[in-house]
Amino acid sequence: MSKQVIEFNGEPVGVVVPDHDRLKFLAVKYHVWALDAQRFSSVEEAQAAIRGLFAGPPVRANPTQAGLAA
Repeated sequence: MSKQVIEFNGEPVGVVVPDHDRLKFLAVKYHVWALDAQRFSSVEEAQAAIRGLFAGPPVRANPTQAGLAA
């Protein structure tokens, strides 16, 4: 394998390139920059990480509802 373009919803967002025994992700779009230079064991693992970014952060409880208000 040389390099492979990674798309999300039909838009190229990065490439993976071989890096020793792993694949290194190189971001080409700002919204996946958090994954830049991370290494993955497969293209599918990189794609799953990208999907995870677009899923958004976990919902946090409102501090007043969680009993944490001062």
